Amino acid sequence: MDKKQLKEILDTALLNGGDLAEIFIEHKETTSIGCEDRKIERINSGIDAGAGIRVISGDSTAYAYTNILTEKSLQELAQVASKAAKSGKNISAIDFTTPKPLVEFEIELRPDKVRVEEKVEKVKAADAAARSVDEKIQQVSVGYGDVRQKVTIANSEGIFIEDERIRTRFICNAIASDGNSIQTGFSSLGGTQGFEIFKERDPKEMGIESAQRALLMLSAKPCPSGKMAVVMASEAGGTMVHEACGHGLEADLVQKGLSVYANKRGERVASDLVTVIDDATMPYKYGSFRYDDEGTVGQKNVLIKNGVLENYMYDRLTAGKEGKKSSGNGRRESYKERPVPRMTNTYIASGKDEPDDIIKSTKKGILVRKMGGGQVNTTNGDYVFDVAEGYLIENGEITSAVQGATLAGNGPDTLQMVEMVGNDLGFAIGTCGKEGQGAPVSDAQPTMKIKELTVGGTGGTGPEINRDFKIRRM
Repeated sequence: MDKKQLKEILDTALLNGGDLAEIFIEHKETTSIGCEDRKIERINSGIDAGAGIRVISGDSTAYAYTNILTEKSLQELAQVASKAAKSGKNISAIDFTTPKPLVEFEIELRPDKVRVEEKVEKVKAADAAARSVDEKIQQVSVGYGDVRQKVTIANSEGIFIEDERIRTRFICNAIASDGNSIQTGFSSLGGTQGFEIFKERDPKEMGIESAQRALLMLSAKPCPSGKMAVVMASEAGGTMVHEACGHGLEADLVQKGLSVYANKRGERVASDLVTVIDDATMPYKYGSFRYDDEGTVGQKNVLIKNGVLENYMYDRLTAGKEGKKSSGNGRRESYKERPVPRMTNTYIASGKDEPDDIIKSTKKGILVRKMGGGQVNTTNGDYVFDVAEGYLIENGEITSAVQGATLAGNGPDTLQMVEMVGNDLGFAIGTCGKEGQGAPVSDAQPTMKIKELTVGGTGGTGPEINRDFKIRRM
């Protein structure tokens, strides 16, 4: 589609009025490789292409999509979308411009230029390395995936974007058993990068790490339960900030009254040691991009600064409701979905404390090195998280590894109880689910000391953890 054709399609979409018309065209190539039971179980590759047209009229949105990319088909699609508009401002002649991005990503080795055999070798190497650690490793699963996505985005406000996004990821999961207990260990790698991502980490090292983590938890003792101090290591990634805080700062949930942070801009919602940032411009992180899926330049947004709530994450629709500009957080899984406010790379900023000093300051508590899955109610901030790798802290020293630990609390309350913040920062990757859509993200935090949380475990009697609430699954 050339610009003249795109303008004509947008004009058709606004025949009945409307505040904004937008077209999103996508061509996506994917490769995935999976290994289980020492065998390559699947090698999948595919191409998905299509377009979606959106018309916003007041608080109403019409969205239609097709995988037939002809001018005739898109004109017909625009006519369908236009019927939802009741009224709107008059749209003047469209003069396309392309805003300059704040970040660029240089891909050293494009995944589509790498032979499938080389990708399979990486997968097999991780599998073999994990199994070689100990005979107690009963099962290993390894996954590789890459995505090459080309998009064209144009709207009636004059935005025109042509962009290519390339992401690569690699995961290894090991399962250990001693006949009485089963434990798992997990390791992952991912970024807005090509095959050069393996310069950062060797697949063999990842396989060994996942196996060793599973074996460690196999020999760990049951976690005691009760209220105690919790030290979150930077290696734990930012699961806590992503789930217990980040989703509640997405503007659509705020505007619907489904966030504990609604109507709290300018108020203290965390310890003054806590600054929360969402930043799509971080070099090569898994949630980074030049432009979001509405053509807005990716940005760095300070959400909470020294404990005070400063901003929410907006797409064009939610920003328009408040007379604001989009913060560059409009994201969608594919052309089949409309964009919604989503996180990118979300993290708690580093502080001034040495991680070792944080441990030494803790008389009794638990150290969390890796987080597992969890449940969150964004309306009131309550959460429950599993601990994938944890240790007891006794008299300022790390002692026994523990298994079966869970953390229960309330997001805003937890952020208020942060007593120390380390000068380190550790990232984790994931696919964030919302409204049935998945989006690549990363999250991070420094080593942090939380004064007191409810820790659930099987090594002692403690308060019952209430899981009876609506949940957002990770």
